[in-house]
Amino acid sequence: MIKNDFKEIVKSALNAAKPDTAVEKALTGRNFGDGKTILIAIGKAAWQMTKTAVDILGDKISEGVVITKYEHSKGSLEKIDIYEAGHPMPDANSVTATQAAIDAVTGLTVDDTVLFLVSGGGSALFEKPLIPFKELESITEQLLGKGADIVEMNTIRKRLSAVKGGRFAKLCEPANVFSIVLSDIIGDPLDMIASGPAFPDRSTSEQALKVIEKYDLTVSEETKQLLRKELPKRLDNVETMITGSVSQLCEAACKQAETLGYKPFILTDSLTCTARDAGSFLAAIARYHSNSKESLAFIAGGETVVKLTGKGKGGRNQEIALAAAYGISGLKDTAVFSVGSDGTDGPTDAAGGYVDGESLHMMEEKKMDLFSYLNNNDAYNALRAIDGLVITGPTGTNVNDLSVVLIQR
Repeated sequence: MIKNDFKEIVKSALNAAKPDTAVEKALTGRNFGDGKTILIAIGKAAWQMTKTAVDILGDKISEGVVITKYEHSKGSLEKIDIYEAGHPMPDANSVTATQAAIDAVTGLTVDDTVLFLVSGGGSALFEKPLIPFKELESITEQLLGKGADIVEMNTIRKRLSAVKGGRFAKLCEPANVFSIVLSDIIGDPLDMIASGPAFPDRSTSEQALKVIEKYDLTVSEETKQLLRKELPKRLDNVETMITGSVSQLCEAACKQAETLGYKPFILTDSLTCTARDAGSFLAAIARYHSNSKESLAFIAGGETVVKLTGKGKGGRNQEIALAAAYGISGLKDTAVFSVGSDGTDGPTDAAGGYVDGESLHMMEEKKMDLFSYLNNNDAYNALRAIDGLVITGPTGTNVNDLSVVLIQR
């Protein structure tokens, strides 16, 4: 069955994208000297990355702080304080946890090392705002609601924080910082992943102000003054190693699809349009190839955006799937699915969504109008009604999204 194949592809791709091997490779044989080694991990994959580091380094770690998303911790770790906090919106726990991390790296010497493990989601989880918390929430909500991409969001957020845009590395001085980064942004811009707490800023204040203008954001004069300030452009105490990417996710899906008998094609690893347009595009590909005599798999990676027009429940991957349902309606043995590699999609418990040629008919039988659900950004409830939610639970990784068209023959 095509639904079984989709599950196997998702499982294989997510397993291949876990950071364990990459973290092990970065740490094995590395000399941290005779000083203290303080571990700080932020992001949705923080616990998984820390677990690997603890297994390798053992007693070499003096103490540590993990900051991850709610329900993403998988248990206690020796010498490590674990915090869970809000995402995609920072909350009070984000600030409390971030202060704990700052305290842990305060007063270090030139002989000490901060092992800094970074993954996507760190922008919300690792936060000490320089403006009132309510205004930071408002700015984040405005950016999300108006469809700003992750680079635009982080260009703003890093300037409003005491730890982003290279500022955390400055707080660690004179200690050395060894940063292992799991990339969740297309093109791997190190100053943008988790808003670059330990990497020199490559954006400018002018670019930040243009984002405010582009989306007509409502901000205070205090915020505008912060946006006009430049961030550190050079950090002499930091070494960075980047690992993992969406291309790895796509390649793993490609390999598993081929094993299952599909002829696979990777369309792109930089899909960046709106989720609704992505779903329509994938459905158009499926329809064009509907007369194929062989099984085909079309694979795309990236990170789309959702333009909020309603008040429903969902995420970008669920919206991709629901948007594809109309275009593939009636196609035999054809499916479109899309998942977030971290196992969560928007403020829901689902990783993404799955539809096939019968999905629209199932909705119509239940007197559900597909486009009403799309316009209300309510993909979660639409997919739940037709058994189209993909639920994996937290995966321990975060390297963008995977979208696939399957045509089985």
